Amino acid sequence: MKYKIRFDELVIKRGMASSLKEAQARIMAGEIDAPRISLPKPGTLVDPALEITVKASNPYVSRGGLKLEAAIKEFRINVEGRICMDVGASTGGFTDCLLQHGASKVYAVDVGKNLMDSALKNDPRVISIEDTNFRYFPHNALKEHVEFVTIDVSFISLKKVVPPVVDHTVAGAEILALVKPQFEADRSKVIKGVVRDDSVRAAIIEDITSFFRELGIEPAGGMDCPIKGPKGNREYFLHAIMPKT
Repeated sequence: MKYKIRFDELVIKRGMASSLKEAQARIMAGEIDAPRISLPKPGTLVDPALEITVKASNPYVSRGGLKLEAAIKEFRINVEGRICMDVGASTGGFTDCLLQHGASKVYAVDVGKNLMDSALKNDPRVISIEDTNFRYFPHNALKEHVEFVTIDVSFISLKKVVPPVVDHTVAGAEILALVKPQFEADRSKVIKGVVRDDSVRAAIIEDITSFFRELGIEPAGGMDCPIKGPKGNREYFLHAIMPKT
């Protein structure tokens, strides 16, 4: 029998990730291209000689940076010199984008551990808060309030993540939340991990928008994310603003 290796282990062996968790995160985010394999998973057994590459034309550590960049441009958001918080930081795509757009500091929060790109993690402007479920984030966890918040979480509803944000923002702070229908919909509406019904997707977006209003956070705009999520899910950016007083 021909020797096989796990796909995530091959990614590390080729120097495309520094840890198993980082490799798995990059694979699940669709950042590693393997032309001969359709949608490989971290545990997929592959030929050690398999040709793999990091998808090109991305100035950020993950394609999440490209998603956020599109939203920043669409809503004309200026993060220059602002103190930011990246909820669901993972490998650091959003964090990287914020820094490259001039953020003075980024609190990068994630439930995982050792996922963030090592260069970002060692950047003095980044405060990495790992192994932390933001749903239970203490109201006094930060020494200061932030001016801009990005949210990109999986396997949990935004309704459980947004309320703690309120405790950590200044008046008038801006929020960019990525709405992922597959984690908001009733399970019966999710087919093989994807929400395919446009009416279900529209209802979810409206429901989340209304939820922001109920918290006193005013929706200021929305846009379809130009890059599809895993398995082709169509995600949506909601731009909102905290009360000014």
